[in-house]
Amino acid sequence: MTGQRAAGEPYTTRFETEVTSIDGREVWLETSYFYGESGGQPADRGTIGGIEVADVQYDDGEHVHVLAEEPSFRVGNRVLCSIDWSFRMYCMRAHTASHVLYGAGRRLLEDLGYGGFDISEEKVRVDLETSTEIDDETLLELDTLVNRVVWESRPVTWDDIPVADARERDDIAFNEATEEGAFRKGRLRIVTIGSEDDNGTVNGLRRDGGSRDLWDVAACGGTHVRNTREVGPVTVLNRSNPGKGLTRVELAVGPRAIDRRETEKRVALSSRRALGVPLEDVGDELARLEGERDELAAEVRSLRRELVETDLERAEPFERDGREWVATTVADVDVNEAGEIASAAAGDVADVVVIAGDAGSPYAVVAADGSCSAEAVIDDLTDEFGGGGGGSTALAKAGGFDATPAEVVASLKE
Repeated sequence: MTGQRAAGEPYTTRFETEVTSIDGREVWLETSYFYGESGGQPADRGTIGGIEVADVQYDDGEHVHVLAEEPSFRVGNRVLCSIDWSFRMYCMRAHTASHVLYGAGRRLLEDLGYGGFDISEEKVRVDLETSTEIDDETLLELDTLVNRVVWESRPVTWDDIPVADARERDDIAFNEATEEGAFRKGRLRIVTIGSEDDNGTVNGLRRDGGSRDLWDVAACGGTHVRNTREVGPVTVLNRSNPGKGLTRVELAVGPRAIDRRETEKRVALSSRRALGVPLEDVGDELARLEGERDELAAEVRSLRRELVETDLERAEPFERDGREWVATTVADVDVNEAGEIASAAAGDVADVVVIAGDAGSPYAVVAADGSCSAEAVIDDLTDEFGGGGGGSTALAKAGGFDATPAEVVASLKE
C-alpha cells in the first residue's frame, strides 16, 4: 500500500535503516517511513544520512528517495533518516481537515461524491461532486461544521478491510481513480473520524435519536492526526468550478487560517466603524444601503431618460427622404437604454429618431415608425464611419464608429 508505514505510523519521524540500492541521487532503503507524493498529498521532506531529500516517489510499490545530491554512503551502510516534522504534521493536519470537510459536506450537500483533493503550502482544495449549489451561506455552514468537529476532539483512526466489504458499505466514501494508494492485495485502507462519544464527551446520539454518528469514513492512503483537535484552526476560503459537475472548496489550516481570519475580522471591524452600527447589524445595514443605492440608481436612470426625452422633443426636426427626423447626442446613457428611449419616441416625436452617444466607443441607435428601415440607416452610417451593427426595420444599433456622436448626428442633417 502506498505510504503504508508513513500512513500507519505518521508520528514516526526518525529511524535508522539499511541502504539497499543507489542509482545516482536515487536511494532505496530497507525500511522507510517517508511518505511519497500520492493522491494529492506531497512527499515528505527531511534527510537521509544528513543529505536533504528532494523528493519521494513510488515505483512498483517501492519508495524511491531522490536526494538533493549524490550520497557519500554506500549500499549496505546503515543511515539515520529524519523526516521534517513541521511539514509532516502540516500535511497530517491538512489531510485530516479535508476529511472533516467532506463529512460536513455529507450533512449539507445532495448527491455528494468525492472528486479528489490537493495539499499545497498555502491551502488545501477538495473537489466535490454534488448537485447542490455551494453559495456563500453554504460555505459559512461548511466552515462552522468543520471547526465544530475540530473543537469536539473526535478520534481519528485507520484500518484496512476487504475491498469487497467496502463496496457493500454506503458509509465509505472512495473514488478508485483518485485513491489508488488506499488499495493493496484486495484490501482497502479506510480512515474514520469517530463520534463524539468515543471520547466520552457526549452521549453520541444523533439529533433524531438514532445510533452513534460517525463523522466520516473514507478510503485513504495518506497521513492523519489521531484526533481532530490536532488539526488546529481551519478557515474555509472559497469555492470554484474546476470542471463539469465539480465544485472546488478551498481551506487554509494553521497559521494561514489564522491570517485569513484576521483579514476577515479587520474587514468586519472596519465595516462596523464605517457604518456606525454594531457588528451583528453590519449585514442588515449593508442591505439597507444597497437598497437605497438601487433606488437612487433607478431615480438617476429615470431622470436621465426624462432629460433625453426632453432633448428629443426640443430638437429641431429636419426632413430627410420625405420623412421627419430628429437626432440628438447623449452622455452617460448606454446603447440599450438609448434604444428603449428612441423606440418610445419613434412615431410620436418624429418618424425617425436617432440617438448618438459614447459608451466606451461611439454608437448610434435608430428607431423608425415603419415608414423606413432603421437597419438601412445603420448600414449607411457604418458604410460612412466604420464599425458594425444591425437590427430590424423598427430598431437598429451600431458602434465602433470612427467619428464622434456629434459628427454622426451632423452627417444625417447634411
